[in-house]
Formats: sequence, structure tokens, C-alpha cells
Amino acid sequence: MRRILSGFLAVVTAVFAGSCALDAPVAGPGDEASRQQPNIVLLMVEDLSPRIGAFGDDLARTPNIDRLAREGARYTHVFATAGVCAPSRAALITGMNQVSITAQHMRTTDYVWPDGSGRRGYEAAPPSFVKAFPELLRAAGYYTTNNSKTDYQVGSPFTVWDENGTQAHWKNRPEGMPFFAMYSLTATHESSLFPSDSIERRFPGTGAVLRAFESQRNALSFRTRPEDVVVPPYYPDTPTVRADIARQYDNVQLMDAWVGERMAELEREGVLDNTIVIWTTDHGDGLPRAKRSLYDSGLNVPMIIRFPDGRGAGTVDTRLISFVDLAPTVLTLAGAERPAHLQGIDMLGQQGAAQARVYAARDRLDESPDLGRAVRTRDFKYIVNERPDAMFYLPLSFRENLPMMAEMRKLAGEGRLSSLHAGYFATPRPAEELYDLRLDPHEVRNLADDPAHAGVKAELSAALSTWRARVGDPGLIPEDQMIKAAWGAESQPQTVAPVITASQDAQGVSVMLASATEGASIGYRLAGEVRWRLYAGPFNAETGQRIEAKATRYGFKESDVSVRTAGD
Repeated sequence: MRRILSGFLAVVTAVFAGSCALDAPVAGPGDEASRQQPNIVLLMVEDLSPRIGAFGDDLARTPNIDRLAREGARYTHVFATAGVCAPSRAALITGMNQVSITAQHMRTTDYVWPDGSGRRGYEAAPPSFVKAFPELLRAAGYYTTNNSKTDYQVGSPFTVWDENGTQAHWKNRPEGMPFFAMYSLTATHESSLFPSDSIERRFPGTGAVLRAFESQRNALSFRTRPEDVVVPPYYPDTPTVRADIARQYDNVQLMDAWVGERMAELEREGVLDNTIVIWTTDHGDGLPRAKRSLYDSGLNVPMIIRFPDGRGAGTVDTRLISFVDLAPTVLTLAGAERPAHLQGIDMLGQQGAAQARVYAARDRLDESPDLGRAVRTRDFKYIVNERPDAMFYLPLSFRENLPMMAEMRKLAGEGRLSSLHAGYFATPRPAEELYDLRLDPHEVRNLADDPAHAGVKAELSAALSTWRARVGDPGLIPEDQMIKAAWGAESQPQTVAPVITASQDAQGVSVMLASATEGASIGYRLAGEVRWRLYAGPFNAETGQRIEAKATRYGFKESDVSVRTAGD
């Protein structure tokens, strides 16, 4: 085991070491270059496949998103790196597949340590050079805000956002400063389909949120009728299944209205003409066999990018795009430095046309271990299941609150499901899966044992193995051993507090900050300031001015606060 762990760390270090030149000079907020940078808004909603009118769903009522699509470009082949939120968001925010940064298990804070200590949870600890792309935008002169989900597995490093929380707003930025604003919305989340009384028992207080959504659904002028929905072949066609799908369409209406509100605010505040708007979802549908899966129902998400100059308006882009491509794309749009270690590509650049495959992973899901990996081309999907003894529908207490999931489990126990539907509850499940997406878009006919497709399977299996080696996939390494290896310690280390060095020059007191922890991000504030500034290089202070500084390396504890008076 020690040899395996050493190999895992060596691969990660060898692949990415020396590729994170983050200290290059960047334009400051007052520079001309900064004033020309566009604002960027990322609207990320939850648990939603392309149930959108502009993406061909005739049942969806989405006038605001449809308008956004007419004014922007639609991307139809965008794929999350996981079918569940936290690992998917970890990849999106870092531009690194979650398996590369110890963030692949859902959710790291829920992990129960097996040592009998009663310990619960940890924060993922990426290699030292990994930074969330909003932090890189801050270093490039952007004001970054988040409302307000930070489900990235690495905690909430204070250096990533200028403002983070329900009250955060880009309007609070200094005049003339470009902004990056990220919004999340739970209206389409899996839990919004739960009966409010069942979720209240497990998560006190959340019932009120669900009742509020229910009230909003009841106020809709149009309610989706269960008899009108299309039931995919991987579900039994029952009234309960239809009711849950119909309720999701009503939740989509609520989400669409929210998108309209965000766009109206940008227009009302006079910034829409210099703002790039990106709308997408964090993974596929929150319904069973979609969420948490490696099928397209769990990975394929809609995306729209609206440019203020009308570039690409009304067009459709069908290139394969991975969530790890979003970070380099946004950095390029902002004119910010794009670190070489990022695993994605600028999807708007020429290199995007050459991408032939996208990859995804499925690991521990809440209380149930699992391990699956997938590679998708334009025409085929190959999946390897390294825990075939674990059924596809793992027993997850959270998901059991969903009426259709509870019904399917009941029908399975009574032997009343078809062979297809019952197969999701059976063990062992296939060690390999192969689907021809041209003839079988729902991925229900496994061709892994078909001699006619042996060549395709061998090709994709080899590609997946090569990718896993390239990104340093830890595979079946026990979770506690994996994170200890990343920490280099038995328990979560603490970032070393910054040393504050001050020297007198012609402009006043020049201040430099440094932490002995490799890869630490450093923030500072001057006397009277509440928010932490991101340290990107030496800055000037007035003689006698109080300086506070602290540091954090992602996945480590924050440092203590260092204090010094300028000129002392």
C-alpha cells in the first residue's frame, strides 16, 4: 500500500510540477488593460439535463433561457466530470479532474474515518499549485463574488472571493473594476422533488425551503401534466415516476424566471453591454439513474454563452466539451494568465475542435463506496466498474426521499420490475459497459461482450487507462490513506502564518508577504479594512499603518493571523 501511495503522489507531482507560474505581473484594477476586461457572470443551476425549449424539449417552458440562447451560442455536448455536485464542482472551479485533486468522493465532509476515532470528514487537498480560477481572476484585477454555494470539496478558501454569501454582490466593487459573479440556484435540485415532511426529519429547517418551492409551483399559470411527460426507457412507466418528472419541469419554470431576473438586473444596472453571461447546470438530472451515474443522463448538461457583441448569437456548437474546459476558457476571456497545469482547454479557441474524448468518474456516493470510470467519444461510451459487487442503485439514505426511487426499490423487492429496470438493483453488475450512442442514446443496450464491437472496446479501454495514468487517478486506494498522503501527515496540517517584511522606499513602506507552506495563498488587510485583499506581489503602506496577513493552502487549515505595523 505504501508503494502504491508513493506512486500516486509521484505521478501527480511529475505531471504537474513546475507548471504553475502564478506570480507573473498582471493588470491591476486601475490599469487600462483591466478597464477593457469584460465582466463575466456564471449562472449555474443544479441537477438538470437539457430540459430546455432551446435545446429541443417541447414540453419545457423556458422563455428567458430561450431568449438567452437566441442572443448567445448553445453548446449541446457539454459533459460534467461526475454525475453529482461536489466532485463535479471541484473539477469545474479548478480546471482539474476531481480524481487528480483528492476531490472525487461525494462528499468529503461526510466521510467516516475507519479508525474508530469518531472523526468525520476532511477537505480535499490538491497539489500545491492548484488554484480556483476565481482566485486567478482576482490576481488579474477582477472583483469576484459568489451567491453562495461553495461545494468544491476544498472548503472555502478565503482568497477565492472578494465577497461570498447570500448578500455578496458585484455592485460593491470599486468603480471601473471588472467583475466575475457566480450564482447558484437549488430550484431544480433533487431535493426540490422530495416531500417536505420527509426531508424535514433528516435536515430540520429545510422543509420550509421545500414548502416555499411548492408554493411557487402552485402559483405557476401553467402546471406540467404527468400524462404529457416522456418517460425514458430506463424508468418504469408509473404514475409516481410521471409525477416526479412533471414536478421537475415545473421547477425548471421557477429556475427560468430566476435567470430572467438576473439578466434584467444586469440590464437595469447598465453593465449587460460589457458582460459575458454563461448559463449551465452542475450535472444532469436529479432523478435516479441520472444523478450519480456515468450515463449521459447524469453527465450531459446544456450550456449557453452570451457575448455582449452578439458573437455567435443563435448558433449551435456540437463539439465535445468537458467541465475542466470552463476554467481555461473563462481565464482566456478575461485576459488572465492560464496556468499550464490545467487539464482542460479553451473551448472557444481553435484547439477545442481537436478534442475527441471526454472523461468522467464515479466514486464513493455518500455512505456507499463505488468506483467507476468512463470515456465518451462522439459515438461511443465505455464504462469500467471496478466494484461490480456494488449494485448500480446504491442504498443512499438521501435519495430514498425521492418518491420514484422509493417506489422502484419497492417494486424491485416485489419482483415487479422488467429485466432492464431490475438490473439496476442486481449484483454483480457488468464490469464493463459499452454503448453505441448513435443507435442507443439512452444507453440501455450494453455491447461490451459483443464481438462485433471488440475493437472499439479495446480502443476506448486503452484510452481510459492512458488518461487515468496521466491524471494520477488513485483508483482503489483507501480514502483515508489517500488524503493522508496528500497532506503528508496523519491529520490536516495548518498553513504556516505569513512573514511580513516591510522596507522603506521612495513611495513609502514596501510590504512583502510570504508563507513557508508551499502553494499557500495569502490575504492581507490594512487598518480599518474588513475584507481580505489577495496578495499578488509587493504593495505600499503608510508608515505606522497596521497590516494583518493570513494564509491558506487548499485543504489545509488556515494560518494564524500575522500582524505588523508598517515602518517598525
